[in-house]
Order: sequence, then structure tokens, then C-alpha cells
Amino acid sequence: MNYTTFHNGNTMPNVGLGVFRVENDDTAKDAVKHAIISGYRSIDAAFIYGNESKVGEGISEGIKAANISREDLFITSKLWLEDYGKENVKRAYEKSLKLLGLDYLDLYLMHWPGTDENLMLDTWIGLEELYQQKLVNNIGVSNFNIYHLEILSNKATYKPVLNQVEFHPYLTQLELRNYLDRNSIQMESWSPLMNSEILKDNVVNQIAREINKTPAQVIIRWNIEHGVITIPKSITPSRIEENFDVFNFKLNDTHIRKLDELNKGKRIGPNPNKFNG
Repeated sequence: MNYTTFHNGNTMPNVGLGVFRVENDDTAKDAVKHAIISGYRSIDAAFIYGNESKVGEGISEGIKAANISREDLFITSKLWLEDYGKENVKRAYEKSLKLLGLDYLDLYLMHWPGTDENLMLDTWIGLEELYQQKLVNNIGVSNFNIYHLEILSNKATYKPVLNQVEFHPYLTQLELRNYLDRNSIQMESWSPLMNSEILKDNVVNQIAREINKTPAQVIIRWNIEHGVITIPKSITPSRIEENFDVFNFKLNDTHIRKLDELNKGKRIGPNPNKFNG
């Protein structure tokens, strides 16, 4: 496993398991448990996914099966829009902790910026209070554009350590990536495989054949080469293992350029400037 260091000195694994659209049953529990046994040390959850209780069971069972400690893991969850507002943040955070069966989170994110700037700022203050009280190790945002980050920067005491956004070869977000890099905010990609859509691309498959890797491994490695943390989702044991087997090869400059050139500005998720839940 490789790690990235945040601007506050804390570290996070470069590859984790996402659990978006995984049922709150043994499917989620078994996927998380298998991921931890397979070497994953980062799990990305969210209250709105509705599966934190089973994800928590998977974390607990995975820790025991892998013979590791809670401190060896990096667990993320996210604050949903309905719980925005400074006075709601701590209660929502504790709700996620209870569902996950944890005493703390390694990273807590605002899930979307929303369309109310004052509410966004007020909510961020609530996250800052969690961080100041050492209830959470790191705080960040998700789906924030430069515009949203600039608003935060003018008012925030602590800047986010990370911005989790949509990022794949069809949406390379170069301007945002450069902005985050200049401001020492880590970028993380959700749904890097585009719900498997990108795995059908001819260029991706050509590169995969050339280096004897799978299309998914090519995309995950492309994220790593760009310094982007990523959280591919799978509930299939063999694919969970496949998505993690990306630290024994590199893409060359030609591979990276060809993948970058696939950019279409295409989203599979909502527009962050308009989405409000």
C-alpha cells in the first residue's frame, strides 16, 4: 500500500474500497471484510448510502480476520445535506459513528456544497469544531468546485485536507486538479470506473492488453499516476483483489497521455453547482 500525506501531516492510503449503492446486508459486510483481508486499509462510507451498519460489521470482522487494529484502518464517512448547519453536524457525526460501531473517523466530508453559500459555510464551521475538539482526525469536502473552495478559503480557519470528486478519463478536471495542487488539497476520485462504462473504451483496453493488466487496473493506476486517491467499488471478491493489485506496475508517459486525451467533460453524476439533494 502507498500513502498520501495531507497538508496537516496525516496520511491516507492511495486506494480504498467504495460502498456506494451496496445493499445494507451481508453483501456490504462481506465486501468490506474481504477488502480488509486482501490488504485494503481505507473504506469510504456515507450516511446517505444507507449501509453504514453493515459496513461497520465488515470493518469489525475484517479487523479480527486480518489481525490488525482499528488504528491500521482509514475510515471515511460523509455528512448529508439534510444535516447541514453548524448545530446539526456533531449529532450527524455521532449518528454515523454509532451505525459504524466506531469511536472516531479518520476523515469526515461535506458530501456536496449545496446551493446555499451561507449554509455551506455554517456547516463547515461545524466540521471545524469536530476537528478542533479532536473528535475526527481530518475534515474535507466532496464535489466542491473551485468556486466553492474559494468561498471556504475566505472564511475557514482550517482548509479541507481533501476534495472527493468525479474523476476519470472522460472527466479529467485539469483546472480543478491544478487548483487543488496549488492549495495543497488532496484530490480523491469517486466511481473511477464510471460504473464500468470506461472499462469498455478501446484505448483503455488497448493499453491493458499491451501491459498485460485489466482495464480496471489501468484506470486505477492512472489515478495513482496523477496523484489522485481513489475508491473503486466492487462486491465481487476477485474484483476487489484485482482493483488492489495496482502497485507492481506503472503506466508510461504515452499511456497517460492517451488516457488524458479521452477527456470529454462527461459526468455520470450531478453538476455540483446545481445539486441540492
